[in-house]
Amino acid sequence: MDPHIRLRHLRTFIAVARQGGVGRAAEALNVSQPAVTRTLRELEMALGADLVERDGRGVRLTARGQVFLRHAEIGLAAIRQGADAVAPGAVTSLPPLRVGALPTVSARLMPGAVDRFRAIAEGQSLMILTGDNRFLLDTLRRGDLDLVVGRLAAPEQMAGLSFEYLYSEQVRFAVRRGHPLLTAQPFEIAALAAYPVLLPPRGAIIRPFVERLFLAAGIAELPVAIETVSDSFGRSFLRQSDAVWVISEGVVANDLEEGTLVALPVDTTDTRGAVGLTLRAGAGRSEGLERFGRALREATAELGL
Repeated sequence: MDPHIRLRHLRTFIAVARQGGVGRAAEALNVSQPAVTRTLRELEMALGADLVERDGRGVRLTARGQVFLRHAEIGLAAIRQGADAVAPGAVTSLPPLRVGALPTVSARLMPGAVDRFRAIAEGQSLMILTGDNRFLLDTLRRGDLDLVVGRLAAPEQMAGLSFEYLYSEQVRFAVRRGHPLLTAQPFEIAALAAYPVLLPPRGAIIRPFVERLFLAAGIAELPVAIETVSDSFGRSFLRQSDAVWVISEGVVANDLEEGTLVALPVDTTDTRGAVGLTLRAGAGRSEGLERFGRALREATAELGL
């Protein structure tokens, strides 16, 4: 890694990505806007890549920015967890339970499960790693994760792994409040071709379901398709555009309940898939793993899933 990259560069970039603008990021970090701009420019120079671009009054991530954001968030979270683990008074008698969490469960299921785990597993910490499905499953196979929580992967990706079912969910087509398609009468899915569409990348678990749905509607190719795994980018982009976000329900469930996003009336029944725990086949289950599984089941029941 370029020795000029510092933690302040990562914190500033993540803040800009999450806030969708330099001004809002400066407020969140309690620094001046010029300082944010300067730090962001230093990071881009060190990486040799443009990470953000202007978009109206704010900014949005470039394709390379989306890729770097995922790794920056993972890296910064790991550093924070490491600092917590060696802090004075930290409980270190048990190794941390290493959990991989796909975006589909990170916002809706994991917070409640973590709260329950902390209540019943005193003395054991958690390390939560987020990322795309292939990355997390490869990490699980290497033994660097204890389990992965998310959608059931395709059969060819499940070699050497086992799956424990929790609930099922489907894909949603989300837009901002006031989107023109919400008043279209009658609504036709073919109308999506007139708008930018955010899609899961090729290789994502739900991508084949989405492609079949579009083909069934007579859409062979979308004029403006943006592939992304970043939920922060998706939310920010929808707030300031007429884009349509095709995403697993779990990622936007809270947004839909709060009304910040609205689901289009698209029948996505055929996209339903199982969500649960993926483990290494034949691996023993520690007490911590059993407790986390219990916490996940209780959180699932409370959400009525």
